[in-house]
Amino acid sequence: MEEESMEEEGGSSSSYEAMMDDQNHNNWEAGVDGYGQQHPAGHAQAPLGDRALQLPADRKGHRGQPQQQEEAAAQMVPEANGLMKGCDSAGAAGKGGAVAAAIINTSTSKFLMNVITIEDYKSTYWPKLDSAIDQLLTQSPGDYIPISYEQIYSCVYKCVCQQHSEQMYSDLIKKITNHLERVSKELQASPPDLYIERFNIALGQYMGALQSIVPLFIYMNKFYIETKLNRDLKDDLIKLFTEHVAEKHIYSLMPLLLEAQSTPFQITPSTMANIVKGLYTLRPEWVQMAPALFSKFIPNILPPAVESELQEYAAQDQKLQRELMQNGFTRGDQSRKRAGEELTYNGSSACASSRGYR
Repeated sequence: MEEESMEEEGGSSSSYEAMMDDQNHNNWEAGVDGYGQQHPAGHAQAPLGDRALQLPADRKGHRGQPQQQEEAAAQMVPEANGLMKGCDSAGAAGKGGAVAAAIINTSTSKFLMNVITIEDYKSTYWPKLDSAIDQLLTQSPGDYIPISYEQIYSCVYKCVCQQHSEQMYSDLIKKITNHLERVSKELQASPPDLYIERFNIALGQYMGALQSIVPLFIYMNKFYIETKLNRDLKDDLIKLFTEHVAEKHIYSLMPLLLEAQSTPFQITPSTMANIVKGLYTLRPEWVQMAPALFSKFIPNILPPAVESELQEYAAQDQKLQRELMQNGFTRGDQSRKRAGEELTYNGSSACASSRGYR
């Protein structure tokens, strides 16, 4: 009986050891599935948030201690400003899930776009814009400018998104105002025979620069100037040229334009047309200073023609022809031209054109 009881005890102990081995084996496999972490007896498995912050055990099979894992996980929790911060292990273990959610919510936007402080704007972003604006304002027509329009456009976009629109608009207006004041001083020092040409160059250069500057600052125009100021960037920049250049020189420029008009080809027709059209764009009221001059380049300036003034119009044309002949322009040899030939030719041409039209 004693031997049988001994055998039964030995069998039960061996079966108990086998069962424990199986359970330990299952626990080990579960630990491997859980990134090699084993949970000691008497401790419940940590929540999902805590396990996300725990460090995995070494691949060589060393079992990490729970306390060390919690301390290491706590050191991996970032602060709101992106720096590493050590947290209390007990607080990290109890609030791991909340901390993990907070990390995702507070850090996502910072990974998508870095915060641009006012110091960053002044030291990094505005110098790039300042240099590009300088080149655009001083370029000659047809020149190649070695700047990246994509980079400038990106700088403006980021500054607008970081709430620096007001500062950027102020800097842009100040930059262009200083440039126009220098242009005005250079025009004042110009001799009369070069005054018209230099004004034409300054006007054309500035209007050409606006065709690049306004599109580059389109985000600032859309989300700040139009929304908060109820204005348009192009209108504001044209107004700057009117105030700082055109208004200061209009009373010196207009007499020279009238004198050049009375002397045919003293200046090129394209120069005269550019200046007159530019002045009309800047301020249409200046038409009243020289209506006859503006009417030659701007339609519908003068009142419509009436039949009673046809003789006056013909006299003006004859006067112009005489002035052209006095300045060396001839009509060519008219001796072989027969009387009435021009009338007959024009009449036949008109009939041919009318038949073709039908």
